[in-house]
Amino acid sequence: MKVPNKISVAAANSVFLRFKSKCGNKINAKVVSKLTISQLRSCGLSRQKISGIKNLSKQILNKSFNPKLISKMNDEDAIIYLSSLKQIGRWSAEMILLFTYNRSNIWPVQDIGLLRAISKNYKKKYLPPENFVGLLKKRFSPYCSVATWYLWRSIDPEPIQY
Repeated sequence: MKVPNKISVAAANSVFLRFKSKCGNKINAKVVSKLTISQLRSCGLSRQKISGIKNLSKQILNKSFNPKLISKMNDEDAIIYLSSLKQIGRWSAEMILLFTYNRSNIWPVQDIGLLRAISKNYKKKYLPPENFVGLLKKRFSPYCSVATWYLWRSIDPEPIQY
């Protein structure tokens, strides 16, 4: 099971707030497409993230990517559609579905926080066995997102403000 690198919530929020400010508090494809690479870099974004953001704004503007289609897709199709974007992998797609689209049955098995919480709450070694994580998914389905949220809170009781 591959676990992604972790960025602190505070650091991510700081980068986001600088990005939002550069966009004049109006984040959309047209505004983002006009920002220069150096403006985006000054927000604290990596070269890869800048490339992904610029590519996304271009795809939205030329209509080769339509975020409105996601709400009509099932979870797996939406993950595949989002993952077709540059710099968006499965974990990022799942986070988008969880937090932006409020999907009820997202079980992000690549999420380090979820895996730590499973290990702690079910007294499993870290990383917990994949088959056990799969059994939990079956048990919590169709409300895996709720279970994920509670598991996250079990190791970090301070709710994150979005």
